[in-house]
Amino acid sequence: MNDLILISVSALGLASLYFVLASGLSLIFGLMRVLSFAHGCFLTVSAYAAWVVMQAIGTASTAGLFVGAVAATATGAVIALITELLVIRPLAGRELEQLLATVGISIATVALLSGIWGSDQHLLEVPEWLRSTTAVLGAEIPNVRLVLIAAAVLVLIAIELLLSRTRYGLIIRAGVENREMVTALGIDVRRSFTLVFTLGGVLAGLGGALTAVFYRGVTPYLGDDLLIFAFIVLIVGGLGSIRGAAIAAVGLAMAQSLTDFYVDMGAGEIVIVALMLLTLLIRPQGILGQKGRLV
Repeated sequence: MNDLILISVSALGLASLYFVLASGLSLIFGLMRVLSFAHGCFLTVSAYAAWVVMQAIGTASTAGLFVGAVAATATGAVIALITELLVIRPLAGRELEQLLATVGISIATVALLSGIWGSDQHLLEVPEWLRSTTAVLGAEIPNVRLVLIAAAVLVLIAIELLLSRTRYGLIIRAGVENREMVTALGIDVRRSFTLVFTLGGVLAGLGGALTAVFYRGVTPYLGDDLLIFAFIVLIVGGLGSIRGAAIAAVGLAMAQSLTDFYVDMGAGEIVIVALMLLTLLIRPQGILGQKGRLV
């Protein structure tokens, strides 16, 4: 029983990483119809920013961790903003070119980070309490998993509030449903595009800090590894659906973790790919996606 509780909570922690990255991708695709493969590199660069800042501070303190997370989030926002203004916006309406451009950015970033810091993992020192465990229903749960879950829940609540309680949220929702209608009403959609893409960068930056803490280190390939799973979450949950992404992240991470434990380590990845293919065959729009969105 303790094993099942430990696996389930650990799976929720993994789902949290998937969701934080997938939620940004979902927002961007929902409004802009852009599949950004650059988000993996946004996450990686942000994780390095957190690592550099925490190395500079020199102590594995809670304050240092907080400053590192802020630095990572700000880094994600800045590079996403620059990417949107210099790459995505000039290629507006040319979806294939936008996709290829983000792929190129991702490849170039991995090469750049490898050239500066090498391809080996750099360890990240975290506070003692984050390396400890907390008893939950008799199972000793690593605190880092609980932090990941709390962060993902806060992100979900923040996005829901943004979409339902703010003017830009209403514009984003309207744009997802009918972008042409929003433009016809005289609303500057380009500004909304920039805001949403930057918000996606913020989420990637936060994901970078969380991923660095989760793996206790950074490598140039950190974001690329997670990006594949984030896209699977996006497809299964429904392109453009935040709630769908949350449901899919939990379901897929749970299936992956249980399969890894009870069948064989690594078999879980095969299972979630199979679930993605099954979704595409049975319900191509995903759990909460709209018909015709995956075209």
